[in-house]
Parts: sequence; structure tokens; C-alpha cells
Amino acid sequence: MQTKIHTSKKLEKLVKKLIRNDQNDEDGILGKWNATVFYVERKKCWLISNARSQYNVILSDIKKLDLDKIEEIFKNTLYAQLVYDGIIMDFNHLSTIIGGLNFQPTDNDRKTMGFQNHRLQDLNYWKHEFGSLDNMPIKDLTNRINTSPIHIGEGQKMSDYTDPIEEIKKLLKE
Repeated sequence: MQTKIHTSKKLEKLVKKLIRNDQNDEDGILGKWNATVFYVERKKCWLISNARSQYNVILSDIKKLDLDKIEEIFKNTLYAQLVYDGIIMDFNHLSTIIGGLNFQPTDNDRKTMGFQNHRLQDLNYWKHEFGSLDNMPIKDLTNRINTSPIHIGEGQKMSDYTDPIEEIKKLLKE
């Protein structure tokens, strides 16, 4: 099992050695993810969003040396964020669901990219509230993003509005 993570053009330039172009692989149980890079005090941080649920994970202060163990960093951060958001599950089960990470070039998913850009604006606002990256409660900020209402569906009914935490719960139950 492999989980596809499509990178933005900016992130693709930073992680060229991780990018593979095997488009034939199926998406994992959670579907595809999109990743982009943003900076806090000149430190690289990644915003990784699940395209189906719009659930977010922030990897902070990622250095070039961390790329060799990025799979472990992602799984640990995702697990910690799920626990923080009240979704309790076994780490080994989550690791099995994720499988290996397959970094892909951008897929130009405009909906997810627009969603990420909107969330980055929220983070930019909160950056000024906390000052330095060391003072930023990353899990709390990610939780704020994940509890923001989102629209899933075609209509304009109130039942089409939910939040990413509820949507990722549904995916994990499948």
C-alpha cells in the first residue's frame, strides 16, 4: 500500500530526490494528499492536506537531512495530530493504512490548492500572534484549521457543511 502525496511546484524544487512519476499506482485508503511549503522565520514547514477530507497536518522545521526519514516524521506527526483532535487509534494500524509514501509532482488540484492557500493565510495571521516558531503550538494551530467549517458536496444545504475532523473519521472507518 502506498499513499500518494502530490507536491506543489515550490516544494517539488526542494525535494527533487523524493519525486517519482509512477502515476499508475492506486491511491491508498485515505486517498491522495497535497503538500506545500511555507516559511516561519526562514524555517521550512510543510502543510499536507488530504484531498478527500481536507484534513491537515503541519510538519515544522523540515531540513534537508530530514528528507531521509520523512515517512517516519509524517506518520508520527499525523498520529499525534489525530490523537490531539480526539481520534484515538493504534499507531500500527495507521502505519498500515498509510503504507509507504509516494511523492508525486503537482497534480494541479485547484480545489485543494485553494483550500491550502486559504489555510496558509490563517496561519500567517496566527504567526504574528505567537512570534517565533518555538512559541507556536503547532498541534493547536492545526486543530484550529481542522475544526474550520468546510463544504463537502454539490448542493448548498447545511448538511453539506462539516469539518475535516469528521471527514477523516469517516475515511478511517472505511
